[in-house]
Amino acid sequence: MAGVQKFKKILLIDQNGGYVTVSPTMPVNTKDTAYKVQISPVNEDKAGSVEGSFERSMEALMSSVAQELSKALKVDQLRVEVMTRLTGIERRIDTESLRGVEVEKCRKEIREIRDQFFESQKKYFDYNRTSPIADEAKLNLKRDVPNYPKYQLSQETIDYLKQPTFNIWHWEPNEMLSLLEHMYYELGLVQEWNINPITLKRWLLCVQENYRNNPFHNFRHCFCVSQMMYGVINLCKLTESIPLCDLGILLTSAVCHDLDHPGYNNAYQVNARTELAIRYNDISPLENHHCAVAFRILSNPECNIFRNVSETIFRDIRAGMIQLILATDMARHNEILEAFKSRVDNFDFHNDEHLTSLKMILIKCCDISNEVRPMEISEPWLDCLLEEYFNQSDREKLEGLPVAPFMDRDKVTKPSAQIGFLKFVLIPMFSALSKTFPQIEPIMVKPLIDAREHYERMQEDMENGRKKAENAAAT
Repeated sequence: MAGVQKFKKILLIDQNGGYVTVSPTMPVNTKDTAYKVQISPVNEDKAGSVEGSFERSMEALMSSVAQELSKALKVDQLRVEVMTRLTGIERRIDTESLRGVEVEKCRKEIREIRDQFFESQKKYFDYNRTSPIADEAKLNLKRDVPNYPKYQLSQETIDYLKQPTFNIWHWEPNEMLSLLEHMYYELGLVQEWNINPITLKRWLLCVQENYRNNPFHNFRHCFCVSQMMYGVINLCKLTESIPLCDLGILLTSAVCHDLDHPGYNNAYQVNARTELAIRYNDISPLENHHCAVAFRILSNPECNIFRNVSETIFRDIRAGMIQLILATDMARHNEILEAFKSRVDNFDFHNDEHLTSLKMILIKCCDISNEVRPMEISEPWLDCLLEEYFNQSDREKLEGLPVAPFMDRDKVTKPSAQIGFLKFVLIPMFSALSKTFPQIEPIMVKPLIDAREHYERMQEDMENGRKKAENAAAT
Protein backbone atom coordinates (compact mmCIF):
# COMPACT_ATOMS: atom_id res chain seq x y z
CA MET A 1 0.00 0.00 0.00
CA ALA A 2 1.38 3.39 -1.01
CA GLY A 3 2.65 5.53 1.85
CA VAL A 4 2.90 2.66 4.34
CA GLN A 5 6.32 2.06 5.84
CA LYS A 6 8.07 -1.29 6.05
CA PHE A 7 6.92 -3.66 8.82
CA LYS A 8 3.52 -2.04 9.31
CA LYS A 9 0.43 -4.12 10.08
CA ILE A 10 -2.56 -3.46 7.76
CA LEU A 11 -6.03 -4.57 8.95
CA LEU A 12 -9.47 -4.39 7.37
CA ILE A 13 -12.35 -3.82 9.82
CA ASP A 14 -16.06 -4.00 8.96
CA GLN A 15 -18.77 -1.68 10.36
CA ASN A 16 -19.34 -4.02 13.31
CA GLY A 17 -15.70 -3.82 14.35
CA GLY A 18 -14.86 -7.33 13.16
CA TYR A 19 -11.72 -8.19 11.22
CA VAL A 20 -12.21 -9.06 7.51
CA THR A 21 -10.21 -11.97 6.07
CA VAL A 22 -8.76 -11.13 2.66
CA SER A 23 -9.85 -13.90 0.28
CA PRO A 24 -11.72 -14.41 -3.03
CA THR A 25 -14.94 -14.94 -1.06
CA MET A 26 -14.70 -11.81 1.12
CA PRO A 27 -17.82 -9.55 1.15
CA VAL A 28 -17.94 -6.80 -1.46
CA ASN A 29 -16.68 -3.43 -0.27
CA THR A 30 -19.49 -0.90 -1.01
CA LYS A 31 -20.16 2.73 -0.05
CA ASP A 32 -22.78 1.63 2.48
CA THR A 33 -20.59 -1.08 4.00
CA ALA A 34 -17.15 0.38 3.48
CA TYR A 35 -14.20 -1.24 5.28
CA LYS A 36 -12.03 0.72 7.66
CA VAL A 37 -8.29 0.43 7.06
CA GLN A 38 -6.23 0.31 10.23
CA ILE A 39 -2.45 0.65 10.08
CA SER A 40 -0.52 -0.16 13.19
CA PRO A 41 3.23 -0.42 13.86
CA VAL A 42 4.97 -3.70 14.49
CA ASN A 43 7.34 -3.59 17.47
CA GLU A 44 11.03 -3.65 16.70
CA ASP A 45 11.49 -7.13 18.10
CA LYS A 46 8.90 -8.47 15.69
CA ALA A 47 10.40 -6.49 12.83
CA GLY A 48 13.75 -7.97 13.65
CA SER A 49 12.11 -11.35 13.74
CA VAL A 50 10.74 -10.80 10.24
CA GLU A 51 14.14 -9.76 8.96
CA GLY A 52 15.68 -12.80 10.63
CA SER A 53 13.05 -15.01 9.05
CA PHE A 54 13.95 -13.58 5.64
CA GLU A 55 17.63 -14.29 6.20
CA ARG A 56 16.85 -17.86 7.27
CA SER A 57 14.73 -18.37 4.15
CA MET A 58 17.57 -17.13 1.95
CA GLU A 59 20.02 -19.47 3.70
CA ALA A 60 17.65 -22.41 3.14
CA LEU A 61 17.28 -21.47 -0.54
CA MET A 62 21.04 -21.23 -1.05
CA SER A 63 21.49 -24.58 0.69
CA SER A 64 18.94 -26.15 -1.66
CA VAL A 65 20.68 -24.70 -4.71
CA ALA A 66 23.99 -26.04 -3.46
CA GLN A 67 22.51 -29.53 -3.06
CA GLU A 68 21.14 -29.49 -6.61
CA LEU A 69 24.53 -28.38 -7.97
CA SER A 70 26.16 -31.17 -6.02
CA LYS A 71 23.80 -33.69 -7.60
CA ALA A 72 24.53 -32.33 -11.07
CA LEU A 73 28.27 -32.62 -10.50
CA LYS A 74 27.85 -36.27 -9.56
CA VAL A 75 26.56 -37.15 -13.06
CA ASP A 76 30.07 -37.42 -14.51
CA GLN A 77 31.13 -39.56 -11.57
CA LEU A 78 28.11 -41.83 -12.15
CA ARG A 79 28.87 -42.05 -15.87
CA VAL A 80 32.42 -43.19 -15.15
CA GLU A 81 31.15 -45.77 -12.68
CA VAL A 82 28.58 -47.11 -15.13
CA MET A 83 31.06 -47.37 -18.01
CA THR A 84 33.53 -49.17 -15.75
CA ARG A 85 30.89 -51.72 -14.75
CA LEU A 86 29.76 -52.20 -18.36
CA THR A 87 33.34 -52.67 -19.57
CA GLY A 88 33.94 -55.24 -16.86
CA ILE A 89 30.87 -57.24 -17.80
CA GLU A 90 31.65 -57.15 -21.52
CA ARG A 91 35.22 -58.30 -20.79
CA ARG A 92 33.84 -61.25 -18.85
CA ILE A 93 31.64 -62.23 -21.79
CA ASP A 94 34.52 -61.93 -24.28
CA THR A 95 37.32 -63.60 -22.32
CA GLU A 96 35.78 -66.11 -19.97
CA SER A 97 33.71 -68.15 -22.47
CA LEU A 98 30.66 -67.88 -20.23
CA ARG A 99 27.85 -70.35 -20.64
CA GLY A 100 24.46 -69.25 -22.09
CA VAL A 101 22.79 -68.86 -18.68
CA GLU A 102 25.63 -66.70 -17.37
CA VAL A 103 25.62 -64.58 -20.55
CA GLU A 104 21.90 -63.87 -20.03
CA LYS A 105 22.61 -62.89 -16.42
CA CYS A 106 25.25 -60.45 -17.64
CA ARG A 107 22.90 -59.01 -20.23
CA LYS A 108 20.24 -58.57 -17.55
CA GLU A 109 22.76 -56.77 -15.35
CA ILE A 110 23.64 -54.45 -18.26
CA ARG A 111 19.97 -53.62 -18.73
CA GLU A 112 19.62 -52.88 -15.01
CA ILE A 113 22.63 -50.55 -15.11
CA ARG A 114 21.16 -48.73 -18.09
CA ASP A 115 17.87 -48.36 -16.21
CA GLN A 116 19.68 -46.89 -13.22
CA PHE A 117 21.61 -44.47 -15.42
CA PHE A 118 18.45 -43.41 -17.26
CA GLU A 119 16.62 -42.77 -13.99
CA SER A 120 19.52 -40.64 -12.72
CA GLN A 121 19.54 -38.53 -15.92
CA LYS A 122 15.81 -37.81 -16.17
CA LYS A 123 14.60 -34.33 -15.33
CA TYR A 124 11.16 -35.45 -14.18
CA PHE A 125 9.58 -38.06 -11.97
CA ASP A 126 8.60 -41.29 -13.76
CA TYR A 127 5.62 -43.03 -12.20
CA ASN A 128 6.23 -46.23 -14.16
CA ARG A 129 7.79 -49.26 -12.59
CA THR A 130 11.04 -50.42 -14.18
CA SER A 131 9.70 -53.95 -14.61
CA PRO A 132 7.25 -54.42 -17.49
CA ILE A 133 5.37 -57.12 -15.61
CA ALA A 134 2.17 -56.38 -13.72
CA ASP A 135 2.33 -56.14 -9.95
CA GLU A 136 1.20 -59.42 -8.39
CA ALA A 137 -0.50 -57.60 -5.51
CA LYS A 138 -2.62 -55.63 -7.95
CA LEU A 139 -3.53 -58.71 -9.98
CA ASN A 140 -4.77 -60.44 -6.85
CA LEU A 141 -6.67 -57.43 -5.55
CA LYS A 142 -9.32 -58.46 -3.01
CA ARG A 143 -11.73 -56.06 -1.37
CA ASP A 144 -14.67 -57.24 0.71
CA VAL A 145 -16.55 -54.02 0.03
CA PRO A 146 -15.57 -52.16 -3.16
CA ASN A 147 -14.59 -48.65 -2.18
CA TYR A 148 -16.19 -46.57 -4.94
CA PRO A 149 -19.75 -45.35 -4.45
CA LYS A 150 -22.70 -46.12 -6.68
CA TYR A 151 -23.50 -42.81 -8.35
CA GLN A 152 -27.05 -41.94 -9.26
CA LEU A 153 -26.70 -40.99 -12.90
CA SER A 154 -29.04 -38.36 -14.26
CA GLN A 155 -30.94 -39.07 -17.47
CA GLU A 156 -28.90 -36.32 -19.10
CA THR A 157 -25.66 -38.14 -18.22
CA ILE A 158 -27.07 -41.50 -19.36
CA ASP A 159 -27.97 -40.02 -22.74
CA TYR A 160 -24.68 -38.09 -23.04
CA LEU A 161 -22.67 -41.25 -22.31
CA LYS A 162 -23.92 -42.71 -25.61
CA GLN A 163 -22.49 -39.84 -27.67
CA PRO A 164 -19.08 -39.88 -29.41
CA THR A 165 -18.69 -36.24 -28.30
CA PHE A 166 -18.71 -37.28 -24.60
CA ASN A 167 -16.17 -35.21 -22.63
CA ILE A 168 -14.03 -37.73 -20.79
CA TRP A 169 -12.05 -35.02 -18.95
CA HIS A 170 -14.96 -34.10 -16.65
CA TRP A 171 -14.99 -37.35 -14.67
CA GLU A 172 -13.03 -38.56 -11.65
CA PRO A 173 -11.78 -42.20 -11.48
CA ASN A 174 -14.63 -43.36 -9.22
CA GLU A 175 -17.15 -41.77 -11.57
CA MET A 176 -15.55 -43.49 -14.55
CA LEU A 177 -15.86 -46.82 -12.74
CA SER A 178 -19.56 -46.20 -12.15
CA LEU A 179 -20.08 -45.21 -15.78
CA LEU A 180 -18.37 -48.41 -16.96
CA GLU A 181 -20.54 -50.39 -14.56
CA HIS A 182 -23.64 -48.69 -16.01
CA MET A 183 -22.62 -49.77 -19.54
CA TYR A 184 -22.67 -53.45 -18.51
CA TYR A 185 -26.11 -53.09 -16.94
CA GLU A 186 -27.59 -50.97 -19.74
CA LEU A 187 -26.45 -53.33 -22.51
CA GLY A 188 -27.87 -56.32 -20.63
CA LEU A 189 -24.48 -58.01 -20.13
CA VAL A 190 -24.96 -58.43 -16.37
CA GLN A 191 -28.04 -60.52 -17.10
CA GLU A 192 -26.60 -62.21 -20.20
CA TRP A 193 -23.53 -63.49 -18.34
CA ASN A 194 -25.22 -63.71 -14.92
CA ILE A 195 -22.57 -61.43 -13.39
CA ASN A 196 -22.56 -61.01 -9.63
CA PRO A 197 -22.81 -57.21 -9.02
CA ILE A 198 -20.01 -57.29 -6.41
CA THR A 199 -17.82 -59.30 -8.79
CA LEU A 200 -18.36 -56.67 -11.48
CA LYS A 201 -17.24 -53.94 -9.07
CA ARG A 202 -14.17 -55.93 -7.96
CA TRP A 203 -13.20 -56.65 -11.57
CA LEU A 204 -13.45 -52.99 -12.55
CA LEU A 205 -11.38 -51.96 -9.52
CA CYS A 206 -8.72 -54.53 -10.35
CA VAL A 207 -8.62 -53.36 -13.96
CA GLN A 208 -8.17 -49.77 -12.78
CA GLU A 209 -5.34 -50.82 -10.44
CA ASN A 210 -3.51 -52.46 -13.35
CA TYR A 211 -3.37 -49.40 -15.58
CA ARG A 212 -0.19 -47.46 -14.93
CA ASN A 213 0.09 -43.72 -14.43
CA ASN A 214 1.44 -43.06 -17.93
CA PRO A 215 0.86 -39.70 -19.62
CA PHE A 216 -1.33 -41.36 -22.29
CA HIS A 217 -1.79 -45.11 -21.84
CA ASN A 218 -3.59 -44.89 -18.50
CA PHE A 219 -7.01 -45.70 -17.01
CA ARG A 220 -8.60 -42.58 -18.52
CA HIS A 221 -7.53 -43.81 -21.96
CA CYS A 222 -9.13 -47.17 -21.10
CA PHE A 223 -12.36 -45.36 -20.22
CA CYS A 224 -12.12 -43.18 -23.34
CA VAL A 225 -11.86 -46.21 -25.66
CA SER A 226 -14.59 -48.10 -23.79
CA GLN A 227 -16.95 -45.10 -23.89
CA MET A 228 -16.38 -44.70 -27.64
CA MET A 229 -17.15 -48.40 -28.12
CA TYR A 230 -20.35 -47.96 -26.11
CA GLY A 231 -21.19 -44.86 -28.18
CA VAL A 232 -20.63 -46.73 -31.48
CA ILE A 233 -22.80 -49.63 -30.29
CA ASN A 234 -25.63 -47.17 -29.68
CA LEU A 235 -25.03 -44.91 -32.70
CA CYS A 236 -24.86 -47.83 -35.15
CA LYS A 237 -27.62 -49.80 -33.35
CA LEU A 238 -25.34 -52.83 -33.18
CA THR A 239 -27.72 -54.58 -30.76
CA GLU A 240 -29.93 -55.17 -33.82
CA SER A 241 -27.24 -56.79 -35.96
CA ILE A 242 -24.57 -58.31 -33.65
CA PRO A 243 -25.19 -60.96 -30.95
CA LEU A 244 -25.13 -59.60 -27.39
CA CYS A 245 -22.24 -61.86 -26.38
CA ASP A 246 -20.13 -60.39 -29.20
CA LEU A 247 -21.00 -56.87 -28.04
CA GLY A 248 -19.85 -57.88 -24.56
CA ILE A 249 -16.58 -59.15 -26.02
CA LEU A 250 -16.13 -55.81 -27.82
CA LEU A 251 -16.73 -53.74 -24.67
CA THR A 252 -14.65 -55.98 -22.38
CA SER A 253 -11.76 -56.00 -24.89
CA ALA A 254 -11.89 -52.20 -24.97
CA VAL A 255 -11.71 -52.09 -21.15
CA CYS A 256 -8.72 -54.46 -21.08
CA HIS A 257 -6.91 -53.52 -24.29
CA ASP A 258 -3.94 -51.64 -22.71
CA LEU A 259 -3.66 -53.27 -19.28
CA ASP A 260 -0.28 -52.69 -17.62
CA HIS A 261 1.06 -50.69 -20.57
CA PRO A 262 4.62 -49.65 -19.59
CA GLY A 263 4.60 -46.41 -21.60
CA TYR A 264 7.12 -47.67 -24.18
CA ASN A 265 5.87 -49.11 -27.48
CA ASN A 266 6.59 -52.40 -29.25
CA ALA A 267 9.52 -50.96 -31.21
CA TYR A 268 11.26 -50.08 -27.94
CA GLN A 269 10.47 -53.50 -26.42
CA VAL A 270 12.03 -55.28 -29.40
CA ASN A 271 15.05 -53.00 -29.84
CA ALA A 272 15.83 -53.00 -26.11
CA ARG A 273 15.28 -56.78 -25.89
CA THR A 274 13.03 -56.37 -22.89
CA GLU A 275 11.55 -59.22 -20.92
CA LEU A 276 8.26 -58.82 -22.81
CA ALA A 277 9.94 -58.99 -26.22
CA ILE A 278 11.83 -62.13 -25.19
CA ARG A 279 8.70 -63.72 -23.71
CA TYR A 280 6.60 -63.15 -26.83
CA ASN A 281 9.35 -63.60 -29.44
CA ASP A 282 9.08 -59.99 -30.69
CA ILE A 283 5.49 -60.65 -31.88
CA SER A 284 3.13 -57.93 -30.57
CA PRO A 285 4.76 -58.09 -27.11
CA LEU A 286 2.58 -55.37 -25.57
CA GLU A 287 -0.73 -56.65 -26.94
CA ASN A 288 0.11 -60.21 -25.84
CA HIS A 289 0.95 -58.83 -22.40
CA HIS A 290 -2.34 -56.91 -22.17
CA CYS A 291 -4.22 -60.13 -22.93
CA ALA A 292 -2.22 -62.10 -20.38
CA VAL A 293 -2.84 -59.56 -17.63
CA ALA A 294 -6.56 -59.46 -18.48
CA PHE A 295 -6.95 -63.20 -18.04
CA ARG A 296 -4.73 -63.33 -14.96
CA ILE A 297 -7.17 -60.88 -13.36
CA LEU A 298 -10.08 -63.06 -14.49
CA SER A 299 -8.36 -66.15 -13.06
CA ASN A 300 -9.17 -64.77 -9.61
CA PRO A 301 -12.72 -66.08 -8.86
CA GLU A 302 -13.55 -62.88 -6.95
CA CYS A 303 -12.84 -60.81 -10.10
CA ASN A 304 -14.09 -63.26 -12.73
CA ILE A 305 -17.15 -61.72 -14.41
CA PHE A 306 -17.41 -64.86 -16.59
CA ARG A 307 -17.49 -67.39 -13.74
CA ASN A 308 -21.19 -68.17 -14.30
CA VAL A 309 -21.06 -68.82 -18.05
CA SER A 310 -20.58 -72.27 -19.55
CA GLU A 311 -17.12 -73.55 -20.46
CA THR A 312 -18.02 -73.36 -24.17
CA ILE A 313 -19.11 -69.72 -23.93
CA PHE A 314 -16.01 -68.82 -21.92
CA ARG A 315 -13.76 -70.35 -24.60
CA ASP A 316 -15.51 -68.23 -27.23
CA ILE A 317 -15.17 -65.10 -25.07
CA ARG A 318 -11.49 -65.74 -24.43
CA ALA A 319 -10.73 -66.41 -28.11
CA GLY A 320 -12.67 -63.29 -29.13
CA MET A 321 -10.95 -61.02 -26.61
CA ILE A 322 -7.48 -62.26 -27.56
CA GLN A 323 -8.26 -61.72 -31.25
CA LEU A 324 -9.51 -58.17 -30.69
CA ILE A 325 -6.78 -57.00 -28.30
CA LEU A 326 -4.07 -58.35 -30.63
CA ALA A 327 -5.76 -56.43 -33.47
CA THR A 328 -4.87 -53.13 -31.75
CA ASP A 329 -1.20 -53.57 -32.74
CA MET A 330 -0.73 -50.81 -35.32
CA ALA A 331 1.83 -52.98 -37.12
CA ARG A 332 -1.18 -54.97 -38.40
CA HIS A 333 -3.18 -51.90 -39.47
CA ASN A 334 -2.97 -52.29 -43.25
CA GLU A 335 -3.61 -56.04 -43.09
CA ILE A 336 -6.79 -55.62 -41.02
CA LEU A 337 -8.11 -52.59 -42.95
CA GLU A 338 -7.59 -54.17 -46.38
CA ALA A 339 -9.35 -57.35 -45.23
CA PHE A 340 -12.36 -55.31 -44.09
CA LYS A 341 -12.44 -53.18 -47.27
CA SER A 342 -12.52 -56.33 -49.39
CA ARG A 343 -15.76 -57.36 -47.65
CA VAL A 344 -17.47 -54.03 -47.06
CA ASP A 345 -19.34 -53.81 -50.40
CA ASN A 346 -21.07 -57.15 -49.79
CA PHE A 347 -21.01 -57.25 -46.03
CA ASP A 348 -22.92 -60.12 -44.42
CA PHE A 349 -23.64 -59.97 -40.67
CA HIS A 350 -24.33 -63.71 -40.70
CA ASN A 351 -20.86 -64.52 -42.05
CA ASP A 352 -18.43 -65.23 -39.18
CA GLU A 353 -15.39 -63.98 -41.13
CA HIS A 354 -17.16 -60.73 -42.04
CA LEU A 355 -18.31 -60.23 -38.44
CA THR A 356 -14.81 -60.87 -37.06
CA SER A 357 -13.34 -58.39 -39.54
CA LEU A 358 -15.91 -55.76 -38.47
CA LYS A 359 -15.19 -56.28 -34.76
CA MET A 360 -11.47 -55.84 -35.37
CA ILE A 361 -12.11 -52.57 -37.23
CA LEU A 362 -14.45 -51.38 -34.46
CA ILE A 363 -11.91 -51.81 -31.66
CA LYS A 364 -9.18 -50.24 -33.82
CA CYS A 365 -11.40 -47.23 -34.55
CA CYS A 366 -12.25 -46.79 -30.87
CA ASP A 367 -8.61 -47.17 -29.78
CA ILE A 368 -7.46 -44.22 -31.91
CA SER A 369 -10.68 -42.20 -31.94
CA ASN A 370 -9.59 -39.10 -29.99
CA GLU A 371 -9.76 -36.83 -33.04
CA VAL A 372 -13.44 -37.74 -33.52
CA ARG A 373 -14.23 -35.74 -30.40
CA PRO A 374 -14.38 -31.91 -30.30
CA MET A 375 -11.00 -30.17 -30.48
CA GLU A 376 -11.12 -29.00 -26.84
CA ILE A 377 -11.36 -32.68 -25.83
CA SER A 378 -8.99 -34.22 -28.37
CA GLU A 379 -6.07 -31.76 -28.28
CA PRO A 380 -5.14 -32.41 -24.62
CA TRP A 381 -4.85 -36.09 -25.57
CA LEU A 382 -2.29 -35.14 -28.22
CA ASP A 383 -0.25 -33.33 -25.56
CA CYS A 384 -0.34 -36.46 -23.41
CA LEU A 385 0.68 -38.69 -26.32
CA LEU A 386 3.61 -36.48 -27.29
CA GLU A 387 4.80 -36.42 -23.69
CA GLU A 388 4.87 -40.23 -23.69
CA TYR A 389 6.60 -40.30 -27.09
CA PHE A 390 9.27 -37.84 -25.96
CA ASN A 391 9.84 -39.86 -22.80
CA GLN A 392 10.53 -42.93 -24.96
CA SER A 393 12.74 -41.15 -27.48
CA ASP A 394 14.82 -39.60 -24.69
CA ARG A 395 15.44 -43.06 -23.30
CA GLU A 396 16.21 -44.51 -26.73
CA LYS A 397 18.82 -41.79 -27.35
CA LEU A 398 20.42 -42.50 -23.98
CA GLU A 399 20.55 -46.24 -24.67
CA GLY A 400 21.75 -45.87 -28.26
CA LEU A 401 18.57 -47.36 -29.75
CA PRO A 402 16.83 -46.32 -32.99
CA VAL A 403 14.52 -43.32 -32.57
CA ALA A 404 11.37 -42.91 -34.66
CA PRO A 405 11.18 -39.36 -36.15
CA PHE A 406 7.54 -38.96 -35.03
CA MET A 407 8.70 -39.43 -31.42
CA ASP A 408 11.74 -37.15 -31.46
CA ARG A 409 11.12 -33.94 -29.50
CA ASP A 410 13.71 -32.19 -31.71
CA LYS A 411 11.78 -32.97 -34.92
CA VAL A 412 8.08 -33.42 -34.24
CA THR A 413 5.38 -30.74 -33.91
CA LYS A 414 1.67 -31.06 -33.26
CA PRO A 415 0.76 -30.56 -36.94
CA SER A 416 3.45 -32.93 -38.21
CA ALA A 417 2.30 -35.55 -35.71
CA GLN A 418 -1.35 -35.39 -36.73
CA ILE A 419 -1.74 -34.46 -40.40
CA GLY A 420 -0.30 -37.69 -41.81
CA PHE A 421 -2.00 -39.83 -39.17
CA LEU A 422 -5.39 -38.26 -39.94
CA LYS A 423 -4.89 -38.37 -43.71
CA PHE A 424 -3.53 -41.88 -44.13
CA VAL A 425 -4.83 -43.81 -41.10
CA LEU A 426 -7.91 -42.32 -39.42
CA ILE A 427 -9.93 -40.91 -42.32
CA PRO A 428 -9.53 -43.97 -44.60
CA MET A 429 -10.46 -46.39 -41.79
CA PHE A 430 -13.52 -44.46 -40.56
CA SER A 431 -14.60 -43.85 -44.17
CA ALA A 432 -14.50 -47.60 -44.81
CA LEU A 433 -16.62 -48.17 -41.70
CA SER A 434 -19.12 -45.53 -42.87
CA LYS A 435 -19.92 -47.67 -45.93
CA THR A 436 -21.46 -50.22 -43.57
CA PHE A 437 -22.84 -47.61 -41.15
CA PRO A 438 -23.59 -44.37 -43.07
CA GLN A 439 -24.83 -42.68 -39.86
CA ILE A 440 -21.24 -42.19 -38.68
CA GLU A 441 -20.35 -39.97 -41.66
CA PRO A 442 -21.46 -36.63 -40.16
CA ILE A 443 -20.70 -37.58 -36.55
CA MET A 444 -17.30 -39.25 -36.89
CA VAL A 445 -15.82 -38.83 -40.39
CA LYS A 446 -16.52 -35.10 -40.78
CA PRO A 447 -14.82 -34.19 -37.43
CA LEU A 448 -11.72 -36.05 -38.65
CA ILE A 449 -11.64 -33.99 -41.86
CA ASP A 450 -12.15 -30.82 -39.78
CA ALA A 451 -9.28 -31.87 -37.49
CA ARG A 452 -6.98 -32.43 -40.48
CA GLU A 453 -7.81 -28.94 -41.81
CA HIS A 454 -7.22 -27.48 -38.33
CA TYR A 455 -3.71 -28.93 -38.13
CA GLU A 456 -2.94 -27.96 -41.73
CA ARG A 457 -3.80 -24.35 -40.85
CA MET A 458 -1.67 -24.63 -37.72
CA GLN A 459 1.25 -25.92 -39.77
CA GLU A 460 0.86 -23.08 -42.27
CA ASP A 461 0.79 -20.51 -39.46
CA MET A 462 3.91 -22.03 -37.91
CA GLU A 463 5.70 -21.97 -41.27
CA ASN A 464 4.74 -18.33 -41.85
CA GLY A 465 5.93 -17.44 -38.34
CA ARG A 466 9.24 -19.17 -38.99
CA LYS A 467 9.77 -17.29 -42.27
CA LYS A 468 8.97 -13.96 -40.61
CA ALA A 469 11.46 -14.69 -37.85
CA GLU A 470 14.15 -15.58 -40.41
CA ASN A 471 13.51 -12.40 -42.40
CA ALA A 472 13.64 -10.28 -39.24
CA ALA A 473 16.92 -11.91 -38.23
CA ALA A 474 18.37 -11.31 -41.71
CA THR A 475 17.61 -7.60 -41.53
